[in-house]
Amino acid sequence: MLRAGAIGGNAAPAPSAGTGRWEAWDRFLESRDDAGFMQSSWWADFRLDAGYGHFGAILKDRGEIVGGALVLTFSREGTRFYYVPEGPVLPEDEAGAEQVFGALLDVIDARRRAEAEPVSHVRLEPRWEVLPRFLRDFRPVPAFSDPYMEPRDTLCVDLRLSEEALLAQMKPKGRYNIAVARRHGVEVVEDGSDRGLADFLDLYGETMDRQGLGAKPDDYFRKLLSLLGPSRRGSLFFAEYRGLRLAAALVVHFGRRTTYFFGGSRACHREVMCPYLLHWEIMRRARESGREWYDFWGVAPPEAEGHPWRDISAFKRKFGGREVRLVPTLDSVLDPAAYRDYRERARG
Repeated sequence: MLRAGAIGGNAAPAPSAGTGRWEAWDRFLESRDDAGFMQSSWWADFRLDAGYGHFGAILKDRGEIVGGALVLTFSREGTRFYYVPEGPVLPEDEAGAEQVFGALLDVIDARRRAEAEPVSHVRLEPRWEVLPRFLRDFRPVPAFSDPYMEPRDTLCVDLRLSEEALLAQMKPKGRYNIAVARRHGVEVVEDGSDRGLADFLDLYGETMDRQGLGAKPDDYFRKLLSLLGPSRRGSLFFAEYRGLRLAAALVVHFGRRTTYFFGGSRACHREVMCPYLLHWEIMRRARESGREWYDFWGVAPPEAEGHPWRDISAFKRKFGGREVRLVPTLDSVLDPAAYRDYRERARG
């Protein structure tokens, strides 16, 4: 018998609560290939500083978790919206998925009716490559048409291959540039210390300025590393040349997957190809630790001319892997007037 239960609250830090239901939810997520770290309890805790509340809905059958969602909540100018990044997580068979999804919507609707302010919409960003028919009430949202969405196209490298096979499936230029970095004596180090954070912020900031992109604030990374480091959920890696750190990567380990989340590089000494050896060594170490996939977390669609991620996407594709095109960001409008206001403000 399917049973639904809510966990967490709009302002309660999920991990520090230490409840068995949150722990069971996190274990369930890490067993699934179609789930991501943004559905975890520690991510809910992390987003509190950005003004997101949260609640969780867990669906069980005969005492076993079969699906659910961590739902982030965000209020802005008198309205509220619900956001489910990398979720929901549902059973693999469509009939079971539809039943669990319906029960999940019931939990969300009950929470909405208890709110003191109108809820404009609920947004889903599941790790699905095919859109199920039962999401007919959800509308696709154009990529990055507002600040509250994540990449829907990515590139994943299969770490279950041998090292020789991993190199063989790369683009020739990728293999060549790894060899170039090795010939120049480039070294890759892991450093989650205060010095590592400072070096990462320097490299990341320089890269964002060079590319004309908006950078996350420093406190975003301080908080994130304070959660990732002690639990070994992630870390910082650097490629060094003659003692100078030229490239950096912040990675997150979750379940069977290691994700390249943020990075940066210097414009100098480009000829030694530091970023190529950096990612190759991270993949090697992730593979040795038992991870099965390296997720490059966002690429420009091949047909997208003039995309701001064009150059970084070309770099990532030199490592081979499988292009993953997830279903678009999906919105279900709960209050049409509030949703129109939300979209107008988001576009502004």
